[in-house]
Amino acid sequence: MNTIYILWLRQLKKYLRSKPRIIGSLGQPVLFMVALGLGFGPIYAQAGRGSYMEFLGPGVIAMGIVFTAMFSGIELIWDRQFGFLKETLVAPVSRFSIMLGRTLGGATTGLFQGVVVCVLALFFGFKIMHLAYLPLAFFFMILIAVFFTALGTAIASRLQDMQAFPLIMNFLVMPMFFLSGALFPLQGLPRPIYLVTRFNPLSYGVDGLRAALTGQSSFGLSTDLFILTALTLLLIFIGGYLFSKIEV
Repeated sequence: MNTIYILWLRQLKKYLRSKPRIIGSLGQPVLFMVALGLGFGPIYAQAGRGSYMEFLGPGVIAMGIVFTAMFSGIELIWDRQFGFLKETLVAPVSRFSIMLGRTLGGATTGLFQGVVVCVLALFFGFKIMHLAYLPLAFFFMILIAVFFTALGTAIASRLQDMQAFPLIMNFLVMPMFFLSGALFPLQGLPRPIYLVTRFNPLSYGVDGLRAALTGQSSFGLSTDLFILTALTLLLIFIGGYLFSKIEV
């Protein structure tokens, strides 16, 4: 437990010390809220769908969590290149504990980012419709953060070169985000695209977060909670296995 706590605290301190990183990571969510939320809002309302910002808010919150958490997982490559990982792995503790501590630390930074984006969204017209469900929304944010930190760690465990990071973002994370229902409703999509969204883990995170905050859901709150929880636990164990096979 001490190892998990120390690595969790290290990840959190590293994030909080990097103020430019915190401020810079807010740029993309704010851009989406301004360009899409305010830009497409009138069109969305004319189509009879209500407030687009109310629909977009949970998706932008999820985006803030995903990119911060994923980057925290990929930091494993940096630690390997600069020798910190080797110092950690020679410690007389299990590698799963090391991986879990890093994952929880990265997930905490992602969760913090999501809370900040949620507060910012309120200034752009987003409204939380169900205050009683805020703890559930918070739990979905935790699941999203843990899932993508564990995913980043699992991928980074198999990579040696930091230059592969942009490829991961462009060919894995960005498609997952855009095909998660974060920016557009899933109803009425062509069937092939709809099937892709059903196999996208982030779809259940965005849908669950939206259901908890606004009451809108495509899959059902219980379905979102069950699938995302199961996938998150599975990925933690996959990430732990791959991390245990690292050679430095």
